[in-house]
Order: sequence, then C-alpha cells, then structure tokens
Amino acid sequence: MNNWILASRLKTLPAAISPVLVGVSLAIHDGEFKPFIAFMTLLAAVLIQIGANFANDVYDFLKGSDREDRLGPTRATQSGLIPPENMKKGMCLVFAMAICVGFYLASIGGWPIVWIGLASIASAIAYTGGPYPLGYHGWGDVFVFIFFGIIAVPGTYYLQSGIVSYDSILLGIPLGALSTAILIVNNLRDADTDIKSDKRTLAVRLGKPFVKIEYIVMMVIAFATPIYILQFWDEFSLYIILFLLPISIQHIQSLYTKTGEALNEVLVDTAKFLFHFSLLLSIGLIL
Repeated sequence: MNNWILASRLKTLPAAISPVLVGVSLAIHDGEFKPFIAFMTLLAAVLIQIGANFANDVYDFLKGSDREDRLGPTRATQSGLIPPENMKKGMCLVFAMAICVGFYLASIGGWPIVWIGLASIASAIAYTGGPYPLGYHGWGDVFVFIFFGIIAVPGTYYLQSGIVSYDSILLGIPLGALSTAILIVNNLRDADTDIKSDKRTLAVRLGKPFVKIEYIVMMVIAFATPIYILQFWDEFSLYIILFLLPISIQHIQSLYTKTGEALNEVLVDTAKFLFHFSLLLSIGLIL
C-alpha cells in the first residue's frame, strides 16, 4: 500500500483540488451551491489526477525518461517497487473508478461533462503515453493551463449552476497559471536529464532562462486576473490574495538561486502556494 501511495504523488493533488474549490466557491457566491455534486466533482478530479500520475510513472519508465540519475522524488516503476504491468492495471482501475463517478456527473451535466471527462482521461494518458506524448513535445504547459484552469473551474461551476459564466472562465486563468508554474519547476529541474532522454519540454527547447521568465509570468497572471475581475465587482474581498504576494516573490527568488535537487523544495512550495492561493481566493469569493 505504501508503494501505491508513493505512486499516487499526494503532493500533486492540490492541482486537482484547487480548481474544484474555486469553482464551488463561485457557486456559493452566486447562490448555486450543491454539496453532494461538489463532493463527487472533487472525487472525480482527484481520481483523474492519481490516474494521470500512474500513467506518467509507467510511461516515463518505459520511454527511458526515468533514469537512475533523475533528481526528482522516487518513482515507483523506475525504482522497481511496482512492476510496469501492475502500474498499468492500477492506472486502468483508477480511471475506471473516475468513469463510474463520471456517470453520475454526466447525469447532472449531460454531454459536455462526458466530453470533458473523456478528454481529461485521454490527455492524462497522452501526456506521456501513446505515439505522440504531449509532455515530450513541449505541449505540457498548454495542456496543464487548459485542463487545470479554464476547463476545471468553469466545468465545476457548470455542474453546480448549469451554466458557464464569464467569471468562472476568468477565475480559471490564475488556477491554470499556477498549475503551469508547478510543471515549470519540474521541467527546469529535469532539463539536463530530459535532454539525454529526448524529452523536449520547453525547458529543453527554449532553455532554462526562458522557463524562469515563464514562471514569473504565471505568477503575474495569477494575481492580475482577480484584480481585473474587481474592476467589474463591487466586492473587494478578492484583494485577500495580495497577502500571498511576498511569498510569490520568495518563490521566484528561490527559482533563480536553487539548482538540481534543491528545486524539489521549490516544486513543493509552488504546489502549496497554488493551494493557499485557491483557498484565499475561495474565501474572498464566499465573503
């Protein structure tokens, strides 16, 4: 069980939980909150994230990307803790569980939820698997921004309210940006070994200086979007997110000063930042 918990990469779950939290909070703000649907949405999001982690674990190993000299945390397949065939079975089981939850959500949201769910699972597998793995060709940043931001938040809100509002799309942008920031740190840390494995992330294609600037841009987007929204709202509670501005500056400084395995700390801190940002943003929406 400990091996499967390791493979689940619990520290990545904020990327799945945060957009659901914000989408539900917007629904509470608009008087559309439905608790059980919110719980099932969260469950589906977590299952898809874990399934994606399993897929990433096994396909990176099979493609030779998870080498003995990798700097990241232990991978279950690469380290021999879980055989590849068992990891694939675990991946299929978790995705099957997600689909079961999806049947209920589809009964609420109809065909749009069916297509979102299927696209999410297909993209989770195609990120590192299949003939054209997205993460190996520099599309990971776009994939994460779209699915963890401008699809996840409006999709959650749609299940609560039956509509996709302009505000739900806008609020998806900072969540997508911060989720992308997590991936940026991961790719920056692995850039040197990814070159050897022919994994062409943006850090490999465009260089480390580029993705460091990209990280700053993602942070700016995260703070700028809620401030832009406030131009149309009479409520100013969203300014609560500004308490996190000094912390974001610290993370940027760490990204520029740390290298190698030390970036694992920046990776964890960025994931925590995403969750804290979504938590404060949600509080601002509810207030």
